[in-house]
Amino acid sequence: MKGLKLRDILLYAGVAGAIPWSSAQDDQKPLNEFLSDQMISSKGGSPQKRNIIFILTDDQDIEMNSLDYMPFVQKHLLDKGTLFRNHFVTTALCCPSRVSLWTGRHSHNTNVTDVNPPYGGYPKFVSQGFNENFLPVWLQQAGYNTYYTGKLFNAHTTKNYNSPHVKGFTASDFLLDPWTYNYLNPAYQRNQDAPIIYKGQHTLDILIDKANSLLDDAIASEKPFFLGIAPVAPHSNVEGDISDINDIDKVKFSEPVPLKRHEHLFSDAKVPRTPHFNPDKPSGVNWIAERPKLNQTWIDHNDYYYRQRLRALQGVDELVDGIFKRLEENGQLENTYIFYTADNGFHVSQHRLNPGKECGFEDDIRVPFIVRGPGVAAGGISKAVTTHIDVAPTIFELAGIPLREDFDGLAIPLEKSQQNTKRHEHVNVEYWGFAVEEGSLGGTLFWNNTYKSLRIIGENYNLYYSVWCNNEHQLYDLTTDPYQLRNIFPGYEDHDESVTILGAPLTRVIDRLDSLLLVLKSCKGTVCVKPWQKLHPNGDVQSLPDALLSDFDAFYEQQETVRFDRCEAGYILDAEGPQDALSYTRHGVHWTHWV
Repeated sequence: MKGLKLRDILLYAGVAGAIPWSSAQDDQKPLNEFLSDQMISSKGGSPQKRNIIFILTDDQDIEMNSLDYMPFVQKHLLDKGTLFRNHFVTTALCCPSRVSLWTGRHSHNTNVTDVNPPYGGYPKFVSQGFNENFLPVWLQQAGYNTYYTGKLFNAHTTKNYNSPHVKGFTASDFLLDPWTYNYLNPAYQRNQDAPIIYKGQHTLDILIDKANSLLDDAIASEKPFFLGIAPVAPHSNVEGDISDINDIDKVKFSEPVPLKRHEHLFSDAKVPRTPHFNPDKPSGVNWIAERPKLNQTWIDHNDYYYRQRLRALQGVDELVDGIFKRLEENGQLENTYIFYTADNGFHVSQHRLNPGKECGFEDDIRVPFIVRGPGVAAGGISKAVTTHIDVAPTIFELAGIPLREDFDGLAIPLEKSQQNTKRHEHVNVEYWGFAVEEGSLGGTLFWNNTYKSLRIIGENYNLYYSVWCNNEHQLYDLTTDPYQLRNIFPGYEDHDESVTILGAPLTRVIDRLDSLLLVLKSCKGTVCVKPWQKLHPNGDVQSLPDALLSDFDAFYEQQETVRFDRCEAGYILDAEGPQDALSYTRHGVHWTHWV
């Protein structure tokens, strides 16, 4: 059959009359792709939409190597899919991160910035209008059945679950506060039913059963489906109501609780002894710079906490294995995209910090992000800069839905043929409010943890820049300082005037980074994807190296700087400092106002 065109092959197979095709397009399409599309078509119409399964863990790290301890994730996802190694969250806290994930918008555009009211949680999600306007609703409108089980948002409780019910799901079974993080006494709420507290039962075993049941229903529906599965592992075990952060002393934090069958594993595991593990010299600014070196009691506690995280993740690993077995048994594996990620990262002893998140360090903002599905490279590792803001546009693209104008992100190139697609270099990271130590020795709150930051990665540059609400600054060159131990911003101990980046003096680089952050901290829509175009409307600057030309020095010296007027626990505009950026033209500088 060598040399035959697709039409000839189909005639030979006796199916040409049964399968609609276009000679102008299909002669150019590989046979296996064409036949696959047609075999899954519906009633001879257009090819059926692909299924999507989205697995979202809670507080899972990538920098402490948690994936190395998950053999089924390795087998089904890492070996058969692509790991996006430069994937970041844009807010290192679960509820704001999840709202951004499901809306494709930064927290400064959702104004859901906390885990509880008045600045966050499920009530804030509802009051902002997102219950009628987020991913599952959009997918249903596009013809998908939608399912979900596990944690959705904080402050989604046994008291407010029906005021209103979450919209957009064909079937759902949510974890609810105040038992969301109680591994052995979780509360689940199915569809419109009343909540049930599963006393003495492990949340992961319950979740596995619920996820499998929903997947069976989704497959039986014979419609394209979206299934979200959100295990609480490896989050801390929490007993008590965390809805009032000011009453945190009444809440008991402890280590994650693994399933009985996993509690003996990894007895020798310890937090990786990387250079930023409990360093001799404090790093960071604000309250982080004041943290004392951890004593042996804390080190031992943190190693145990780390082991408990790994053990708790074994239940998630079993869940992953079961999902893939079901897909394969039902002939749906090749027609399904499977995503695996976390709502934020985590630190344990890095930078002298006890267990927690909420900071802008790599440990907290860089998370696992793995995709397997049709056309996705097996065993691939992508260096593309991607974020949770990009997830909704990516799912839209897979589902064949036109992108929304209010998306702040850009669809992620999943297929191997797209891996060389040029993308932006930047990540906008923002945070408001508190940080908290977790674990059985934890519970301490640190206020004024509000900051804006910029992560920027390109050829020969790898930088982190931040401005805190007390107007302290951080600048790390991760090319020479991958563990972020030397803050080289002027005025700090590790600053060195002789240091250059991309051949430019630090002052020139900082001017550009600060202006880029000024745009990103208030950006909307396409400006968030192409912030340099806001600064340089002529289009002659597309990246940091372009902007470093000395010709632009006078322009950047005139630019407003990122600063706060005061520290606040939420997004309050009059505390946020300058909002507008100057734009450069060949004829000089002019103001452009945008909101």
